[in-house]
Amino acid sequence: MLDLYYWPTPNGHKITIFLEESGLRYHLKPVDIGRGEQFRPEFLAISPNNRMPALVDPEAEGGPLALFESGAILQYLAEKTGRFLPQAPRARYTTLQWLYWQMAGLGPMAGQNHHFSRYAPERIPYAIERYVRETARLYGVLDRQLKGQAFVAGADYTIADMACYPWIVPHRDQGQDLSRFPHLARWFAAIAQRPAVVRAYARAEGLKAGGPLDEEARRHLFGARPAS
Repeated sequence: MLDLYYWPTPNGHKITIFLEESGLRYHLKPVDIGRGEQFRPEFLAISPNNRMPALVDPEAEGGPLALFESGAILQYLAEKTGRFLPQAPRARYTTLQWLYWQMAGLGPMAGQNHHFSRYAPERIPYAIERYVRETARLYGVLDRQLKGQAFVAGADYTIADMACYPWIVPHRDQGQDLSRFPHLARWFAAIAQRPAVVRAYARAEGLKAGGPLDEEARRHLFGARPAS
């Protein structure tokens, strides 16, 4: 059984979505970042960058395997199961390039957006405008990619969709209006209705580590919920 070291951040949601979609059995091991548990030596031995999430596969070939970085974890799980990552080279690398696009662009820029717009101790208009505008640009890239196709990498649902979706969930907190991105909005609504995605977010909401969350912390960790 897999061990997932987790806190309900967008990067954490990526992995629970995959695990729920694939049916792999896993233990959810909360690491409360609000209490600094990500800096404990035992966690740093698994995730040297002290970031969520991390995964340990005790049944990996050659012995237990510890992984950090959510993109690497998604690719590993896809290869382990033979699911959600095409084998044909063209489709495979289309999927991987959008996975890496999320890791290098959408996630970091949206993360800076969250920080400067909502959590920085000092409001810096230049930083807020910079990251809100860059987030909008990236939404536009994704919107154009989704024009005329069901999923990010084409006709099939892949780890590229799982990587991108949790970073779109808090779109309101990022200063983005999905009505400006109709293809993205259509895709977003479809992903939100997938039973495995619903289950993944339900696991997050049921997390009790550290006691009940206040509403501001809940919005930060879980993101704005899709409109029903």
